[in-house]
Amino acid sequence: MADLRTVNELIAGSVGGAAQVLVGQPLDTIKTRAQIAPRDMFKGPMDVFIQTVRKEGALGLYKGMLSPLLGIAGVNSLLFASYGLSKRIVTPFGELSLPQTALAGAMAGAANAILASPVEMFKVRMQGQYGSPSDQRLSAVFREMWSEWGFRKGVMRGYWVTVAREIPAYAGFYTAYEFSKRKFAKKYGEQLPVWALLASGATGGVSYWLACYPLDVVKSRVQLRKTPPVGTPVQYIAHELKEIVVESRSFSGLFRGLTPSLLRSIPAAASTFAAFEIAREYLKDWTGV
Repeated sequence: MADLRTVNELIAGSVGGAAQVLVGQPLDTIKTRAQIAPRDMFKGPMDVFIQTVRKEGALGLYKGMLSPLLGIAGVNSLLFASYGLSKRIVTPFGELSLPQTALAGAMAGAANAILASPVEMFKVRMQGQYGSPSDQRLSAVFREMWSEWGFRKGVMRGYWVTVAREIPAYAGFYTAYEFSKRKFAKKYGEQLPVWALLASGATGGVSYWLACYPLDVVKSRVQLRKTPPVGTPVQYIAHELKEIVVESRSFSGLFRGLTPSLLRSIPAAASTFAAFEIAREYLKDWTGV
C-alpha cells in the first residue's frame, strides 16, 4: 500500500510539474536573464521583457522551456515522492509539526537536487542566448557540455550549489504551504476549495524564493559559465557571492531577478500545488490509497 501511495505521488507530481512549467516559464526567463546578463545589457526586469519580445518575439519568453518540460515531471515527481517519504521518516505518527515539516521539506529538497541540477543547468544555458544566429538548440548544448566536460563537470555543473539552494528553499516552501493549508482547513474543513489550494501554493512559492536568495543567483551564474567552478563548493559559492557584489558595486546584485521570481511564484506554485492535489485526490479515489 505504501508503494502504491508513492506511485500516486509520483504521477501527481508529474501533473503538477507540467502545470508549473507552462504557467511560469515567461517570468522564469525574465528572472534568469536579469541574473546572468552582462551588467549594462538590461535596465531591469521590465527592460528584459521588452527587449526579449522586441528581438525574439513572444516565444522568446519561452526559451529554455524544453529542458524543464522534459525534466520537470521527473523533478516534481521526485520532489513530491521524496517529501512524502521524508514525512514518514520524520514521524510515522499523525500530522507533522511545522518544524518537522521544515525538516521533511529540507530532506526532499536535497534529494530533488539530483534531477533539478541538470534540468536547471540546460534551461539557464538556453535562456542565456539572446536571439543571435549562433544560438544553439538544446540538443547541441547537451552535446557540447557532454563532449567537452563529461557528466560531473558538464551535465551536473552546479550540483552542490543547487543542493545548497534546495534545502532552505523547500524547507520554507512546504512549511508555508502546510501552515496556510491548516489555517484554511480550520475554517473550510479538510476538503479545501481550489482557491484555498491556490493561495496555499502561492504562499509556499513566495517563501521558496525568499529562502533561496541569493543562492539562486549564484547557481545561475555558475551553470552559465564557460568553465566549471574551481575549488570546494563552499569556496566557489563564496567567490561567486563576492564577484556579484563587486560587479554590481552593491549588495543589490545578490537579489537580481527577485521581483520576477516572486511574481512568477504566485501563479506557478499555485498551479503546481492545485494540479498536484487534484491529481492525488483523483488517484486516491481511484486506487483507494
